[in-house]
Amino acid sequence: MRREIAGTTGDGRPFERWTLQGPGGVEASILTLGGILASLRMPDRQGRLDNVVLGFADPERYLDPHPHVGALAGRYANRIGRARFTLDGVEYRLAANKPPHALHGGWVGFSRRVWEPRPADGEAVTLSYLSPHGEEGYPGNLAVEVTYRLTGEPALRLDYRATTDRPTVLNLTNHAYFNLAGEGSGTILDHELMIAADHFTPTDTGSIPTGEIAPVDGTPLDFRRPTRIGARIREAHPQLMLALGYDQNFVLRKSTPGALELAARVREPTSGRIMETLTTQPGVQLYTANYFTGSLVGASGRAWRQADGFCLETQHLPDSPNRPEFPSTVLRPGEAWRSTTVYRFSTDGG
Repeated sequence: MRREIAGTTGDGRPFERWTLQGPGGVEASILTLGGILASLRMPDRQGRLDNVVLGFADPERYLDPHPHVGALAGRYANRIGRARFTLDGVEYRLAANKPPHALHGGWVGFSRRVWEPRPADGEAVTLSYLSPHGEEGYPGNLAVEVTYRLTGEPALRLDYRATTDRPTVLNLTNHAYFNLAGEGSGTILDHELMIAADHFTPTDTGSIPTGEIAPVDGTPLDFRRPTRIGARIREAHPQLMLALGYDQNFVLRKSTPGALELAARVREPTSGRIMETLTTQPGVQLYTANYFTGSLVGASGRAWRQADGFCLETQHLPDSPNRPEFPSTVLRPGEAWRSTTVYRFSTDGG
């Protein structure tokens, strides 16, 4: 494990890069700025290593606006409708950074905060952040810890824990963009995807859930069997047309609520890389980088365009604070919020 200064924020505060190392050159690079997963090097079927997440060459580039590349999203990942919710009879108004809605925690959220690091057992680092009461409009002083651990499978495991001193709502995820052929290699439309979900949550024109939990059967959102991401992305389905591609939350098929189970499996046919996503969360958001226009340049020196990466954001369901029919995201004093997500890698060569 290596630790080094990666850059300095606009107010002069340094932030670090922690590099976790595994056998055969496998590496995960995490910044204390935003808990950003800056790179993840994994072998292909021939044993060749590539970075399979999108990231910038200069760590200080993450200080500028970007679409949450590799970052921790919170306090509330995804959207809260009209940037407000009511809890215990009190209405809270949030930062409407996606007017008129709140997205991924607000104008700054967790993705541009500098987190405090400490080494954990093995190839692991724990990042902690105290989000003060009222930050971005959310109630409660919230203490958050996220541990990134590189295991020998190889896999990258993220363990989240949070406590609060007053009732609040919480939904945390990592917003990594994956390309299993390697960052800068082009489109992910030939990746084969399976999602363990029979239902999804349709959204309105503002990408806010309607409250319906709809079957995927008979729609281009049916990934119950491995299917090319690009096979149906151009279909004239209302949800795809609204989002310009895939940007939908899937309700995972869970044998036990809160169990760590397979959520998705992705295979890239050229490299043979396979990534399995396991999570304790009830949902996962598939996003296919629909708004990449070529204005962002990755560490490879190549511009990112639409569908050059995909996200599998493990999470609670969007807008849950305003949807009592969805699983609750309320956290109260004396409780500990916990979640685990694992990105497990292999190849079709064995």
